[in-house]
Amino acid sequence: MLIRLLREHLAPYRSWLAAVVAFQAVGVLASLFLPSLNADIIDNGVTTGDTGYIVRTGGVMLAVSLLQVVGSVGAAWFGARTAMSLGRDLRGALFSRVGTFSAREVGAFGAPSLITRTTNDVQQVQMLVAMACIIAVTSPLMMVGGVVMALREDAGLGWLLAVVVPALFVCVGLVVSRLVPNFRRMQIRIDAVNRILREQIAGIRVVRAFVREPYETARFGRANDELTDSALRAGRWMAALFPLVIWVVNLGSVAVIWFGGHRVADGDAGVGSLTAFLAYLMLILMSVMMATFMLMQVPRAAVCAERIAEVLDTRTSLGAPEHPEPLDPERSGWVDLEQVGFAYPGAEVPVLHDVSFSARPGQTVAVVGSTGSGKTTLVNLVARLLDVTAGEVRVAGHDVRRVAPEELWSQLGLVPQRAWLFSGTVRSNLLHGRPEAGEDDLWAALEIAQARDFVEALPEGLDTAVSQGGTNFSGGQRQRLAIARALVRRPSLYLFDDAFSALDVATDARLRAALRPATRDATVLVVAQRVSTILEADLIVVLEDGRVVGRGTHAELLAGCEPYQEIVASQLGTDEEVPA
Repeated sequence: MLIRLLREHLAPYRSWLAAVVAFQAVGVLASLFLPSLNADIIDNGVTTGDTGYIVRTGGVMLAVSLLQVVGSVGAAWFGARTAMSLGRDLRGALFSRVGTFSAREVGAFGAPSLITRTTNDVQQVQMLVAMACIIAVTSPLMMVGGVVMALREDAGLGWLLAVVVPALFVCVGLVVSRLVPNFRRMQIRIDAVNRILREQIAGIRVVRAFVREPYETARFGRANDELTDSALRAGRWMAALFPLVIWVVNLGSVAVIWFGGHRVADGDAGVGSLTAFLAYLMLILMSVMMATFMLMQVPRAAVCAERIAEVLDTRTSLGAPEHPEPLDPERSGWVDLEQVGFAYPGAEVPVLHDVSFSARPGQTVAVVGSTGSGKTTLVNLVARLLDVTAGEVRVAGHDVRRVAPEELWSQLGLVPQRAWLFSGTVRSNLLHGRPEAGEDDLWAALEIAQARDFVEALPEGLDTAVSQGGTNFSGGQRQRLAIARALVRRPSLYLFDDAFSALDVATDARLRAALRPATRDATVLVVAQRVSTILEADLIVVLEDGRVVGRGTHAELLAGCEPYQEIVASQLGTDEEVPA
């Protein structure tokens, strides 16, 4: 999986990778010539007292060293650019893929896991590529070249290479094979720590209200201890690797000096040749050590690559049709539900059964019902945030499953049940609805949404900072800003999913009165809990256990629909008296 991921996403940077290989080759070749030149100085200059030869050969060594520096710096520069570009592309690809997911896919992965995959996992793959650009070419070239040059200096000691190098590979392979399962457990436990931390931060007020700080502390402590345990196990194996490599290197050096010393004493080799052979052995073993460092990163990067590829290979259940149908401009705002049913995957009972109704521009259709009756699911089906499992939802005369999602969503102004604001400013949040909107459009939308007064009272007005989720505003203020954002868009279909629940009765009444003229040319679909919000709706659809048990105006339902009568009766004397 790691190789496939790198092959696909490194393809645009082949020229940079070629430059890395070229510079690395230059640096390695320069490194391989230095011990041989040093041996020549010892055997032909130092032992004979030829100072001129020493100076000339020393000058060549300086030039070769400079070439080695150029090769190393060039390879590091191109390698860093390649690794950073890969990280940028992977994060962009993950973000784009997650942006296409429906609630089903997001729920399957979990938000904490998706965040970890986009940040930590990508970073691990990026680090591997950065190391590979420096080491992957250098190590094999230096290893092969070192063996050739060492045998060229003294073939009689070649048997030492046949013993030391395989021994080093065995040690490295043993440790790396133990690292893979530990790194896999680490990534899963990082997800768990991330999830619990997000829950505790988001729900801090609930935790404090129920005095659950000790329990949450213990829960986080358990997840943290599990992560620490996995990290320590991996760390112990990684810590054992370096001493093993050093032990083999030192043992090999002692063997070269011992057996090489005997060959020098017997006149079979020169002092310079022995020095060069020892230097080449060190280069070979150092190349193995460098490869070891990269191999230490490979298991974790491989696990991360699997997790990244899992997201990139997941196709959304709400994909665009192969041959999308264009929306009919003459039917803009038309909404038709025909015998719609929906069941969540694995659920025993459908959420919606045989729901049918129609809405046209200029009409307001309200959906009411008890908690869990399927109201929000119905809105999500119209917006195609979910796909029906039975029946058909048509917008502008076309089944929403046969329309390009972007074209469908461009017709909608959605205010979700939980009003969500993005970090930025009030202005930037309103411009999410229509980026080209002017300041007059923004203030007009705020006026209709009954938000102008409190926005004008803010220290910086439209440029007042908004924290993530809009937590620096009250629930009612967030709802009104979310409604204003939908109004800025001027869609042909408004979807208000319990968007007035945080408003007081007086503000709710003023907002509804201001909305009527502003939305007279559009279709309005409202999900509401409060009866006063939907009194003037052209059609009220009553849901109970996912089925339509009544439809009509307020007066018609009050006269002949028992579930609606119960809803109205439950609110008498609590919110306001609802006239018959």
